[in-house]
Amino acid sequence: MANTVLELKNISKSFGKKKVINNLSLEVKEGEIYGFLGPNGSGKTTTIKMILRLIDNDSGEIKVNGYDNKKQFEKAMECIGAIVENPDMYRYMSGLDNLKLHAKIRNVGMQRINEVLDLVELKDRAKEKVGKYSLGMKQRLGLALTLLHKPKVLILDEPTNGLDPAGIKKLRDILKEIAHKEGVAVFVSSHILTEMQLMCDKVAVIDNGNVVKIEEITKTESTIEKLEIAVKNVEKAIKILKEKFNIESKIEENKNIVVTIEVEKVPVVVKELAINDVEIKSVIPKEHTIEEIFFDATEGGKNE
Repeated sequence: MANTVLELKNISKSFGKKKVINNLSLEVKEGEIYGFLGPNGSGKTTTIKMILRLIDNDSGEIKVNGYDNKKQFEKAMECIGAIVENPDMYRYMSGLDNLKLHAKIRNVGMQRINEVLDLVELKDRAKEKVGKYSLGMKQRLGLALTLLHKPKVLILDEPTNGLDPAGIKKLRDILKEIAHKEGVAVFVSSHILTEMQLMCDKVAVIDNGNVVKIEEITKTESTIEKLEIAVKNVEKAIKILKEKFNIESKIEENKNIVVTIEVEKVPVVVKELAINDVEIKSVIPKEHTIEEIFFDATEGGKNE
């Protein structure tokens, strides 16, 4: 079982009379890409700043790799790599020289520099000046800088901002490699829901300072199937599903029925509908998307 490397327990924060974070708790495991979602003003950036001790939480506890970020600040911060805004780099220096400068501060050798250049796919461009880099290359160099000291937790606030689709995909692939092969926990905030769907293993949705939903995204083996069933006689189908299988149905705007059902029961349910003369037009697996999770949890993103 993977270790918890980032733990927030009952965190609260107020600015004046306004409470912006209310009793927030979550856990991030090693090797996990954990998405942190919420409407504008929901408390995402405030939470990230508290993890990094850029501001202090009023109450609660934050631990990084087991270290309390107040009582054991230096040890906790040694376990974190973070990009909150644009990473600091010298544009007139090469990517390699920027890395060497940070490596010297971190007491890291050339072997690790070469390793991170490979990880972020910049080895062939390392000797070029940063001023000539594309935005995507700068983001990847910033990522390399944060990875030099082999952090347990990588914290990223809107890392794909301004990137084109190719740059977004490349960054996503690199982050998945870092998490799943290097065992680094990636805690990422973003407003691009489709990208989070492709990247994350788990997401937490925050709204008005409260975590309103935590959900697994990718499962290696699911025993539950969400189906969209198109039938000619909707009322009859719903009655059969309820009476025969105790399955609750939801009717979509297109009049199709959506049900959540155990995988092994799918053939039995379809057969039962057919022998009861319910004309079935289609049965399609319906993916539970991050967009659905987000809008359900935030009541349509009303605070956006």
